[in-house]
Amino acid sequence: MSSKDDAQRISASLIDPRVIDPRQELVRHDDLDDDELDQIVRLLGAIRGWREAEQRLSFVSRSHMKLNETDMKALRYIIASMNAGVPVTAGALSDHLHVSTASVTKLLDRLEKAGHVVRRPHPTDRRAVTVEITPETHREVRRTMGLQHARRFEVAKALTPAERETVTRFLDDLSATTLITAPLDS
Repeated sequence: MSSKDDAQRISASLIDPRVIDPRQELVRHDDLDDDELDQIVRLLGAIRGWREAEQRLSFVSRSHMKLNETDMKALRYIIASMNAGVPVTAGALSDHLHVSTASVTKLLDRLEKAGHVVRRPHPTDRRAVTVEITPETHREVRRTMGLQHARRFEVAKALTPAERETVTRFLDDLSATTLITAPLDS
């Protein structure tokens, strides 16, 4: 076996409770047979694979457009708001991104300087300005992130309604496990 095969085997075993918790101090698995354990490990491996692919795609898209993660979140929000016909203000971006309006001002300065957004007078409030995506950036985001979203939608569409409900419940439950509700040392 090559060292690459060994590395892949060890990497895959990092989510297998038989390897990482053989005494079952954290993960009780004595009520499962090997086939069930293997299936759960494959499921967790698939989730890890999807997360890694998503992170690589996000990194490549951000690098290509020379943006950070917050910039990309802002652009997606602005596009969604524009599609809904809702003007975007610095305050709305601040609320969406959970950052101060001063941080949003710096973000918008950076995005405007790079040619990704333009600021325009608000249509009904003379004291405010709105933010819009430039046509070039809109095309680029649609070509990269939009295309990926469309592909994900097609994968979800191929599931039956019952399968979508099961996957949704599973992912919601999985998301809830990442919420830290108590200190880890308690």
